[in-house]
Amino acid sequence: MGTQDPSVPPHAQSAVVADEPPSRANPRTRTRPRPRAYGVTHDNTRHTTRFTVIGNHLAQHPELSLVAIALAVHIQSLPTNAPVDIKTLAERFPEGRTRIAAGLRELEAHGYLRRVREHTPGGRIVTRTISCNQPKTREIARHHKPAPAADTGDRAHEEHPPRSRKPRDPRKKHPLPPVPQPAYPSPTVLQTATDLLATLHREDPSLLLSACDTAHLAPGVAAWLQREVPATVVRRALADALPPEGVRRPAAFLAHRLTAQLPPPPPFRAPAAPPPVRHPMQNCANCDRGFRAPEPGRCRDCRSALPEAA
Repeated sequence: MGTQDPSVPPHAQSAVVADEPPSRANPRTRTRPRPRAYGVTHDNTRHTTRFTVIGNHLAQHPELSLVAIALAVHIQSLPTNAPVDIKTLAERFPEGRTRIAAGLRELEAHGYLRRVREHTPGGRIVTRTISCNQPKTREIARHHKPAPAADTGDRAHEEHPPRSRKPRDPRKKHPLPPVPQPAYPSPTVLQTATDLLATLHREDPSLLLSACDTAHLAPGVAAWLQREVPATVVRRALADALPPEGVRRPAAFLAHRLTAQLPPPPPFRAPAAPPPVRHPMQNCANCDRGFRAPEPGRCRDCRSALPEAA
């Protein structure tokens, strides 16, 4: 028989199925599983113009978000001095300023972006953005930099020019604004004002005052109290309608309210006339009639009948 049956396979078929994991394959056979027929395939064409080389360390970065990777690719494809601020990028892409700002912060944290502030000849401060296509290589070169040569006055090629740091002066505390003063000092009124300020934090915790701030504000509250404003009204005027963002300097805030909302003084009231003096009742020494007089004696009729009165 010189002919062969073409339906007969040329060799024995393996019992391993293509989708079966290698651990379940027959140990007597050496056949590997067939490659999967799904997944991405590439139809690449070589670029000759208008292309940008992007490393896989960026395109396949395990920590960067997709927005950050896309922003890095877009920024690396731009020419030098192209604007890459948040406003310009938000006008170019539909992601919005919040997502673009978050992506730029990711790139800056991983070394793909650096922001350097520079002084212009006109005295302004501008921010220059530097895009790094290989941040790890630049970090290694930065840590293994040779000793700096003599200063020739040309610092254009320095990546980070040294800046002289001056010791910071301690922050000076701004003085509190003046407050109204009472017309006359009264220890009782000042004590009432101090008690009102000391318990003002019960209305809002942000109105907690120190002893020094309370002593400064107490005369202003006393001026309100001397203008016949009840203490409950003063408390509401100071603690109600606070700013929604909170009070940063409660003492300065209360000093402003005490001055700006100071009520007018009460209207002038003329002193009332003293009541008439009522003398005690006396009995007339002549007619025994009752009359009012400071001392005993005669009544008006009996006094007028005397010759001395005529």
